[in-house]
Amino acid sequence: MAIDPRSHTPVYVQLADLLREQIETGALPAGANVGSETRLSQEHQIGRDAVRMAISLLRSEGLVTTSRPFGTRVREAPRRRQVELDPGSSVVARMPTGNERRTLQLDEGVPVLEVHGPSGDVELLPGDEVELVRPPDA
Repeated sequence: MAIDPRSHTPVYVQLADLLREQIETGALPAGANVGSETRLSQEHQIGRDAVRMAISLLRSEGLVTTSRPFGTRVREAPRRRQVELDPGSSVVARMPTGNERRTLQLDEGVPVLEVHGPSGDVELLPGDEVELVRPPDA
């Protein structure tokens, strides 16, 4: 797929779609470097601002992570652990605050799950690392 500057779809969305497809098909496996802004800009003949916006979009989706000095890499799929809900519990999914994101060491775009227990206690869990399960019928 090539970037079409005449398309009604913004070029940054086209680049994000292209990179997302490469991630989903495994052409860009977990841990792979996506490429520098300069390289992507030259390769696709688009501006660096468009590349930044595409990377930002993928980061908000939790597909890539950016850090110095490694650049932008495909995010490793987290291992999921099962969390059994107590009878009477409820769950709220939301985006974390900045402080919660730092405390839980969450990548951008990863939601949190607020598990409200029947006694009023609240547990905050990373949304990409847990699978909520119901207790077996007694």
